[in-house]
Amino acid sequence: MTDNNNGVLVVVEMVESQPIDLGLEMLALARRLTDSMGGTVTAVAFGTGLETTGEILTAYGADQVLINDNAIFANFHAEAWLPDLSKIVAEVAPAIVLIGHSLSGTDLAPRLAFRLDVDVATGCESIDIINGRPHMTRSCFGGLAREVVTFTKTPAVATIRSKTQQALTPMMERAGEVKHVTSILDVNSIRSRVVNREREKAVGVKLESAKIVIGGGLGLGGPEGFNTLNEIAELVDGAVGASRAACDLDWCPRSYQIGLTGRTVAPELYLAVGISGASHHMAGCGNSKTIVSINSDPDAAIFKSSRFGIVGNSQEIMPALVEEIRKLKA
Repeated sequence: MTDNNNGVLVVVEMVESQPIDLGLEMLALARRLTDSMGGTVTAVAFGTGLETTGEILTAYGADQVLINDNAIFANFHAEAWLPDLSKIVAEVAPAIVLIGHSLSGTDLAPRLAFRLDVDVATGCESIDIINGRPHMTRSCFGGLAREVVTFTKTPAVATIRSKTQQALTPMMERAGEVKHVTSILDVNSIRSRVVNREREKAVGVKLESAKIVIGGGLGLGGPEGFNTLNEIAELVDGAVGASRAACDLDWCPRSYQIGLTGRTVAPELYLAVGISGASHHMAGCGNSKTIVSINSDPDAAIFKSSRFGIVGNSQEIMPALVEEIRKLKA
């Protein structure tokens, strides 16, 4: 790779032909970085049915949008994406490549870095330009500390955790360049194939986008406790999350998991029920505007991060809470 500083390239993940929130958040980060170091913000989107993608990504901060609209990219496949993405990075020559810290992003980013013979920092929460070089901050030691890393090679590849950035207010009148690129992929070069895909049917508000999240842990006492949480979520138009321990016991779907190895949320209100507040869980919800906790242990770590706390048995408190919410809505 060259040492040219041509700004920041953002790989925007698409779901059902629409950019995910994390992609828009990374565009905001890219704009801030280019304000510091110069260059342009280039967004790259792989998928199918991307007729309006260029307009959307431009509105959210991209100076240039490169679209690879091909049926083979309808679903993520690292081997399929890698040749085209490597070629795009070589042509754009960015100083930084941002990829979402999602299931697909954590698969793609290390492959891309290896292909380009550069370094990668995963799970980053922020990036700052210091003395002309990007410095990435990320969690370490299970969320107990933060480390700052920087690289000497260009481009610097980083995956960004969800909800660590704030997407810009879209400006639909914003001008930008939109290009449709032709794939160089040789389908015969793909050594693996996806035999089947099963998607968990989403019900209600998406967890990462919810303004109210109700999280459940071991203090619920069993899987039936999540029935109450789901009832509250339906009443307040919120979403249900969980600690890793509750997911490991199959009390709820794995997709509920919030934390360092799960999803990251930053709602207006996070109601933590029976969650101890371990550092790896707080890494996924610590940016919530207000945290309210219910726990039977008065010394639970979660209370240190909470604005309001209730010490008591959640199995006794939650039914009363549901009743009060019903009264307020009535």
